[in-house]
Amino acid sequence: MSNEDQQQLAARVDELETRLSFQEDTLGQLNDVITAQDAQIRALVGRVKEMTEKYQDLSFEVQKGDKPGDEKPPHY
Repeated sequence: MSNEDQQQLAARVDELETRLSFQEDTLGQLNDVITAQDAQIRALVGRVKEMTEKYQDLSFEVQKGDKPGDEKPPHY
């Protein structure tokens, strides 16, 4: 292998190492974004469940009066 071939090979290896470094950095950044979005989605899902339960409770109260658990026994 000639000196020129070795230099070309070394330049190609350097280019590949540079690209790999940038790709690893990009993957790390994407992972951070995905982790943050996952936490936000989980929080939003929890809020939607809470709101759904409150909506169902309010709907029942509007349609039927008090919730069944809030009814007073007949002797009151």
